[in-house]
Amino acid sequence: MNTPELPPREAMEFDTVIVGAGPAGLAAAIRLKQLAPDKSVVVVEKGSEVGAHILSGAVIDPIGLDSLIPEWRGEDTPIKTEVIADRFYALGASGALRLPLALMPPLMSNHGNFIVSLGDVCRYLAKKAEALGVEIYPGFAAVEVLFENNAVAGIATGDMGVAKDGHHKPGFARGMELRGKYTLLAEGARGSLSKVLIERFGLSQGRQPQKFGIGLKELWQVAPEKFNKGLVQHTLGWPLDNRTGGGSFLYHYDDNLVSVGFVVHLNYRNPYLSPFEEFQRFKTHPLIRDTFAGGKRICYGARAITEGGWQSVPKLTFPGGALIGCAAGFVNVPRIKGSHNAILSGMLAAEHVAAALAAGRGNDELTSYESAWRSSPVGRDLWRVRNAKPLWSKFGTTLGIALGGLDMWTCTLGFSPFGTLKHGKPDYATLQPAAKCRRIDYAKPDGKLTFDRLSSVYLSNTNHEEDQPVHLLVRDMALQKSSEHDIYAGPSARYCPAGVYEWVEESGQEKFVINAQNCVHCKTCDIKDPNQNITWVPPEGGGGPNYPNM
Repeated sequence: MNTPELPPREAMEFDTVIVGAGPAGLAAAIRLKQLAPDKSVVVVEKGSEVGAHILSGAVIDPIGLDSLIPEWRGEDTPIKTEVIADRFYALGASGALRLPLALMPPLMSNHGNFIVSLGDVCRYLAKKAEALGVEIYPGFAAVEVLFENNAVAGIATGDMGVAKDGHHKPGFARGMELRGKYTLLAEGARGSLSKVLIERFGLSQGRQPQKFGIGLKELWQVAPEKFNKGLVQHTLGWPLDNRTGGGSFLYHYDDNLVSVGFVVHLNYRNPYLSPFEEFQRFKTHPLIRDTFAGGKRICYGARAITEGGWQSVPKLTFPGGALIGCAAGFVNVPRIKGSHNAILSGMLAAEHVAAALAAGRGNDELTSYESAWRSSPVGRDLWRVRNAKPLWSKFGTTLGIALGGLDMWTCTLGFSPFGTLKHGKPDYATLQPAAKCRRIDYAKPDGKLTFDRLSSVYLSNTNHEEDQPVHLLVRDMALQKSSEHDIYAGPSARYCPAGVYEWVEESGQEKFVINAQNCVHCKTCDIKDPNQNITWVPPEGGGGPNYPNM
C-alpha cells in the first residue's frame, strides 16, 4: 500500500543534542552543564528508561567518575563493591592454570576498581544530569540525522504507531526534530547514526577497520556459601580453540550477585561456531560450574563490543558534532573496560563544545577535540594496549597473549618492539566457506546451568510492538540464500544470541525468517554478515531489552 503523506515534524531547539544515555552521553551532558549552566542540553535514549539497554561486565576504573563527580564517594551510589581479589586463568578442557599476577603488566591490575551494574551507574548519572537541568527523553529512538549546508543540525526521533505494512495505526505520532548547535553521538558500539556519519564524512579513511567482539552475560543470585564478594576472575582458552579469540569474566558483587560473561572476537573463521553455545559450554568447566550450584539465573543479555582500539578510532569530528564513547571505539580490550574512557571522552568533547558555544560558534567542526584526544588520558590508555588485539589475531591465543603482555610491559617504558600493528580484514570478511570447516556439536541445555536462546531472551525482558516495520533490513534476499546459506551454511542462526534468524524449509525451499521481536539490539548481524547484507536500524522507541540491573 502507499505510504501516507506525513505531516511536518515539530522541532525543539537546544544548544547541544546528545544521542544515547550511556556513560559517555551522560558524562558529556553533566560536564556541559557544569561549564555552561545557561546552555540547553538534551539527551535522547532509545531504551524505555535510562539503563534499559546498558549491558557491561562491569568492573569500572573510577578515574572518569573521580574527574566528573569528585564527591561521588561520599554519596549514596550503586558503586559499592571494591575489588579485593583478582584472578586470571588459562583453561584447558578439564583443568585450569592460574597465571601469576606478578607477570601481568601493571595496567591489568584491578586494584582500586569497582564491580557494578553499569545500568545502575547510568541511572545515577542521569539523576545528576537532571539535577543540573539536562532534559532526558527515554523511549525515543534517534532514527535520522538532520543536515543543513552539509553540517549536522540535530536528529529526528522515530515515528510511533506505524504498522508493519506501513499504514498509520490509531494513535500514530510523528517523531520530533531535536535541533542543536552541536550534536554528540554516544550510541555505543556500531551505532546506526554513527555508522551513517562515518560513511558520509569518510571518518574511517586512513584508519584500520574497526574490530568487534560479542559479549554475552548472565546475572545469577548464587548460594551464600558460593559467594566471594569483591572477587574478579578472568579466563582465556577453553572452550575456544587457539585460533579463536575470546575469554570470560566472573564478578562477585553486592548481595550474592555474580555476573558471568563470555566474549568471542567476531573475526572468528568457522561459520558453525555459536558464541551463545560456547558461553553455555564454558559454564560447565570444573573451575566454573560449582559457583552456580544452588543458584538462580535472573537476567541475560548480549551486546557487541568495539575492539579495534587506537588504530581503528575514526576521525571523531564532523561539521556540527562529534563521536564519543564506544561510538568512537574507546574500549581497552585487554582490560575489558570502556566506561572510564567513555566518561572521559564525553567530558573532553563537552569541554570543547562549551568553549565553542562561549565563543558564539555553532554547527562548525570541533577540530580541537579531534586533535586533543590522543594526548589525553583516553589516548594514553589505548596507546599502551594497541598491539594486544593484532598480536592475538595473528598468532593465536597462547603466543599472541604472551607477546601482547610483553608489548604492554615495554609500552609502560614508552616504546614498543612492534611499532603499531595493523588489524587486517574487517570481521565480516573472516568467515571461511562451510565446506572448509568442521561442524561443532553442542550439547543440549540442561535448564539448570545451561540454557537455550529463547528462555534466555525471556530473561532479558525484551519486548517490541509486533505490528511495526521490521528493523533488520536485508538488502538482497537472493544473495542471502546464495551466499549466507549456500556457501556459509547460515551462520546468522548461530552468531545471533537471541534466536532472531533461522532458515526454515517451506514448500521445498529454504526461507530466511527474521524473528525481529526477539532482538536484544546487540548489532552482531550488522557486523558479522559475510556480505554486509543486513542492516540494523532502530525499532520503535522503547522497544528492545529492559535490563533491570545489567
